[in-house]
Amino acid sequence: MSNHKKKALIVVDVQNDFCPGGSLAVTRGDEVVAPLNKLIKEFLDRGEPVFKTRDWHPAKTKHFKAYGGVWPVHCIQGTHGAEFHPDLIDDPRITIISNGIDDSADGYSGFDGTQLAQLLRAQGVEEVWIGGLATDYCVKHTVLDALQEGFRVKALADAMRAVNVNPADGARAIEEMREAGAEIVEQSAVARP
Repeated sequence: MSNHKKKALIVVDVQNDFCPGGSLAVTRGDEVVAPLNKLIKEFLDRGEPVFKTRDWHPAKTKHFKAYGGVWPVHCIQGTHGAEFHPDLIDDPRITIISNGIDDSADGYSGFDGTQLAQLLRAQGVEEVWIGGLATDYCVKHTVLDALQEGFRVKALADAMRAVNVNPADGARAIEEMREAGAEIVEQSAVARP
């Protein structure tokens, strides 16, 4: 009998609008694609669940500057900007989680207003590995909510990039995740069964 804990991979918001050339581009955001693709393949090969979250905003939301928020328009439902980066692996076994749908909420976390926690529990998942965009917003909030939901969390330092509205926001976010109980790891160095 194995004492192996069932794991899931959560790929956060690797969408065109958050990558170079997008309306809310994260510097070097496209660099997360290769390490995440490697993990997606490994998880799928082992039959472990993979989830991709996406910002899926309505055209009018308090999240955008024009309606009282702080962000430029991005990731509007059904637009090219909301599509996943073209090099990110697509596979029918991957579950897509849409967040930010509520026009009165920011929806930073993949758990916010979604069924993600229930889906993870239904599959017996105890540990989640999380990477994507952006370290200091959607990744951080997804990590913190996963911990709050009782999952063990590995946050993938080399598979995330920060917006850095303020220069040290990414570093602060990593420290906040670590202090909350996440294990900060390099995906390339993590031993896998």
